[in-house]
Amino acid sequence: MRASAWILGVSLACAVAAPAGAEILIGSDAGGMIGDYVARYQRVRQTGERVVIDGTCLSACTIVVGMIPRDRLCATRNAVLGFHAAWVPDAAGRRVTSAVATQALWGLYPSGVRQWIARRGGLTPNMLMMQGRELAAIVPPCDGAAQRVAASPRQTSATGRQARAYRRAPSAITAPAVAEAAMAR
Repeated sequence: MRASAWILGVSLACAVAAPAGAEILIGSDAGGMIGDYVARYQRVRQTGERVVIDGTCLSACTIVVGMIPRDRLCATRNAVLGFHAAWVPDAAGRRVTSAVATQALWGLYPSGVRQWIARRGGLTPNMLMMQGRELAAIVPPCDGAAQRVAASPRQTSATGRQARAYRRAPSAITAPAVAEAAMAR
């Protein structure tokens, strides 16, 4: 009897730990390995969680706009997306643009983002920043409830669920076999 009560308690705790419909907050994210972000956003997409961008989302972080359905993604007025060409380190540790990885990154963006980037000269080593009205044309603005969550990630959302903040990709994520080049920055 005690064992079944314990199993029931653990099962309930696990079910409550990551509720579907929770909100994930992206803020101050400098990016990282493309494969890590692909794996993260695939998991988020499967859970049904809503993503709130509130702050900088740079480099590989920006693939969120292509991997999370538009109806589950929003941006606050603090949101800024930063796009650049993918790179790999050379033998001396210097950044070298990777055409293959940049093409993989390009393929993850929706057409509106690709058009915006193309109008600004394409993906280069220089960061292209998207915010304000340009961002609102790509990512829907958050409603009042989402903005309150984004303003204070410790508060609960209108549904009573707490937002989780993603500030940087965990290093322990195993990347899927997307493409070897997609493992570049």
